[in-house]
Amino acid sequence: MKHLKYLNKFFIKYSWYFIPGILFVIISNIFGVLPAQIIRISFDLVTENIHVYQQFAGFERQSIIYSIFGSSLLLFAALVMVLALLRGMFLFFMRQTLILMSRHIEFDLKNEIYAHYQQLSLAFFRRNNTGDLMNRVTEDVSRVRMYLGPGVMYSINTIVLFVMVIYAMLTVNIRLTIFSVLPLPILVILIWYVNNIINQRSEEIQERLSILSTFVQENFSGIRIIKSYVREKEVKKNFATESESYKNQAMALVKVQALFYPLMLLLVGLSNIITIYIGGTEVMKGNITSGNIAEFIVYLNQLTFPVISLGWVTSLIQRAAASQKRINEFLQLEPEIKSNLHGKSIKNGQIEFKNLSFTYPDTGIKAINNISFTAKPGEIVAIIGRTGSGKSTIANLIMRMYDCTEGELLIDDQRIDTLDLEKYREIIGFVPQEVFLFSDTIANNIAFSADTLNMPIIEQAAKDAAVYENMMELPEGFNTLIGERGVTLSGGQKQRVSIARAIVKHPKILIFDDCLSAVDTRTEEEILRNLGENMVGKTSIIIAHRISTIKNADKIIVLDHGEIVENGNHDKLMALKGVYFELYEKQLLEEAESI
Repeated sequence: MKHLKYLNKFFIKYSWYFIPGILFVIISNIFGVLPAQIIRISFDLVTENIHVYQQFAGFERQSIIYSIFGSSLLLFAALVMVLALLRGMFLFFMRQTLILMSRHIEFDLKNEIYAHYQQLSLAFFRRNNTGDLMNRVTEDVSRVRMYLGPGVMYSINTIVLFVMVIYAMLTVNIRLTIFSVLPLPILVILIWYVNNIINQRSEEIQERLSILSTFVQENFSGIRIIKSYVREKEVKKNFATESESYKNQAMALVKVQALFYPLMLLLVGLSNIITIYIGGTEVMKGNITSGNIAEFIVYLNQLTFPVISLGWVTSLIQRAAASQKRINEFLQLEPEIKSNLHGKSIKNGQIEFKNLSFTYPDTGIKAINNISFTAKPGEIVAIIGRTGSGKSTIANLIMRMYDCTEGELLIDDQRIDTLDLEKYREIIGFVPQEVFLFSDTIANNIAFSADTLNMPIIEQAAKDAAVYENMMELPEGFNTLIGERGVTLSGGQKQRVSIARAIVKHPKILIFDDCLSAVDTRTEEEILRNLGENMVGKTSIIIAHRISTIKNADKIIVLDHGEIVENGNHDKLMALKGVYFELYEKQLLEEAESI
């Protein structure tokens, strides 16, 4: 239960559901125990008065006795029915409070996990796959809810009913009670033994389910690649293998449960046999009446469902504990990137790297080594280099997706880790290398950073990104719904929509991370010409692999193996005839060959 302690705060929060729920459990069980006593009275009434009835055989008074006798039994039957109805009513109230409480907690827990996910750094999402993250916020939370609702409800119901029934049995006959509940210690040992097996196999099931969810998510995301390479049969075969592994884990748990329930029923049946035998000897001794035996059998039958549900509840609790353990693993993670809520606001947006180095925490690869440069407001700084030279890492550091390991990154002469992260990112327009569009309308994708949908501003941003004409050709224009990750658009269209999304917020800092790789040179020139107007007065960082994209930049930084090997404007770098010159010559040759 140590992993489930985290949920106790929710019981306190929703005590106005929890406490009435417990009261309804107690009241419903009071009405559940009383019928056994009425049955005892009616049984004794029959036993004691049947001889009186037989003695008046042939007399007129026998019919009067029969009428009184029958009316009494009908009254007892009516009382049993009324008590059953009252119990049913309070059972309904019990479910309406405790189950409703579990749904509220489920809602809060999902929101808490999702909010915590958003606080965690980019490194966390690189370490963990999407399927596992989704499984913990959906499947694991659902299992926890089963503990919070049915698990708690039936646990409380079992405890209350058990206490009431045992107390009622003890008031009748202590010896008969002891013998009747004699099989229960065996049941306790059995539950303790099986719990360990259930817990272990529940954790294995959840881990296997995460693997299966990840497999499905990755294959659905890459369905075009699968179809392109005609690998459907192979993927189907692999899915069947993963499903078989999950099925085997689930069946192992079911086998334990299948053995558990019959054993419990056997022990309950044994209690009935003992009750009848020991009860008969007590009747012959004159210690109890035959009605008490009937009362005891009713009590034992009332304990049957709680005993059966005990195994089910145990399974629920063990599986919830396994799921909550997985949830706690992430909830206990502290964000690597922490915001300073009292940080000063940014006025100009000047960026300065001072002897900055960075090593990726996951791989240990040193991506940036002792670089220094300044990007001033109104200045366009371009970064170019071969693949793996650290260009995108610089964009991630400016966005503070990671913190530098050495040196300093200053924004308006303030260390970036002293800023309010939310306010800082609000002044940045970022176009990533890997474009991501949501399954929504084009207009909503462009206006993603805005609070309201202002169509004139959206259309102007689309024009600046040279995508307006393409969008107007679509059947519903800007109201066209695009598929998952923008699958219905071409690569160039997705990049231009992403550019429009960045400039529509009018940021102080603009970062373009190789965002023109999928457009032709003519469209590229049009976009750069339009962006020139949007970049006025802004700090602009353009990361590219094509020199045609950056040749008009105020400052060009050439990276190689994470170090600055050259810097200056286009003419200066060409005159050096170094790395930049080689890249330029190579690209000219590639363009000539393509023609």
